[in-house]
Amino acid sequence: MRPQLRIRQWMMIGMLIVLLLPRLLFEIYDMIDHYFFESSRNERQQIGLTAAIRTVSVTSTERWGEPAWQASLQSIANRADLGIILLDGAGREIFHSVPAEATGTAARQISVVEQGEVRGEVLFFVPKRRSEVATVCSILAAVGAILFIGWKMGRVVVKPLEAMSAAARRIADGNLDFHLPESSVLEVATVRSAFHAMGSSLRESILRQSELEEERRFFIGAIAHDLRTPLFTLRGYLARLEKGMANNPDRTSRYLSICSKKAEQLERLVSDLFSYTKLESIEQTLRPEPVEPGRLFAELAEEFRPVAMEKSIELSYEEGMCKEEVIIIGDSYLLRRAVGNLIDNAIRHTPHSGNITFGWRKEDDRIVFTIEDTGTGIVEQDLKLIFEPLYRGDKSRNPAYGGVGLGLTIARRIVRAHKGELIVQNRNLSGGAIFTGWVPLH
Repeated sequence: MRPQLRIRQWMMIGMLIVLLLPRLLFEIYDMIDHYFFESSRNERQQIGLTAAIRTVSVTSTERWGEPAWQASLQSIANRADLGIILLDGAGREIFHSVPAEATGTAARQISVVEQGEVRGEVLFFVPKRRSEVATVCSILAAVGAILFIGWKMGRVVVKPLEAMSAAARRIADGNLDFHLPESSVLEVATVRSAFHAMGSSLRESILRQSELEEERRFFIGAIAHDLRTPLFTLRGYLARLEKGMANNPDRTSRYLSICSKKAEQLERLVSDLFSYTKLESIEQTLRPEPVEPGRLFAELAEEFRPVAMEKSIELSYEEGMCKEEVIIIGDSYLLRRAVGNLIDNAIRHTPHSGNITFGWRKEDDRIVFTIEDTGTGIVEQDLKLIFEPLYRGDKSRNPAYGGVGLGLTIARRIVRAHKGELIVQNRNLSGGAIFTGWVPLH
């Protein structure tokens, strides 16, 4: 992962580059020029200065005004890159040959004395060394530094921000497919990560919304189907009773019995639907309290035993051996609802003269309960789908079983809300199912 700096740090680095790089290059070139080129120039100037001093010293001041002599002195000055000014005894200028860059204080001054009197003065000027190349290099370095910083800031700041702006417009148009370039600026990288996280959340939300919408449509269709059948039957038999078509007590009793069963079926449907609507908020509606699983399960067994006896089904209750009192923390109403749904499901899918075994035991730091029946069992490929909402192993949706396919879904969600789990497996190849659930003690 590339190191990330804050934008203030990037600005400070950019300012230092612009300020220091040109000066650094200038000094480097000046140092190179001084050590590799300046020595030969100084030697040449020293030789020229010596020659000029000797020429002036051996020449009488009366000849300083001669053009030929001045030409020879000028030649020496040009070769040595020197500036020379000759003044007479009164300070009047006789000869002047000084380059423009050599203006300023004379590097050396000589007074010429003849016959005990000062007859003239000679001023020698050494031009200041100028490095046009170093100046050009420093200017180019400054321009290059500015261009580099501009390119770098465009790459790590401007380009990601432009991409974020484009992504925001895409999101506004409903298009969540975007990718933002990486940045070594901490603030930009943070915003980039937030953008990607927002995009992922929105995609998940839209996908979840689509799944919920599809589930809602299927749910409504399934409810309409399951409610229509008993309502149609109930309406038909009530119409017969209203028209007096039941002309004897036996037929009237049979019609009323059918209407009563259909009303019970409708009640079961509405009850399941009402429970399902609360599933999403089970965790928020839990009312934890100390619960004795032995007492709760024993009461459930007694409650459902008469229902099982109506179908000639034997409901056996087995309580695990445990010396100490077992207490769990949970919502007794919801736990009763979950286990009751499992027992009710076993009764509805166990044939006449079948057996159901309901029991529980303590294992380490949890209690485990099982409901085992001798029904037809569950098709292998349906084991993973048995807890899905609206799922029925009976593809014909036979209303004889009642319900809407929500009882097992409700049971598992209640158990999971108590930090437990509910699973199912077939008892053996000959049939039967075993539902096993567990809930932690604390």
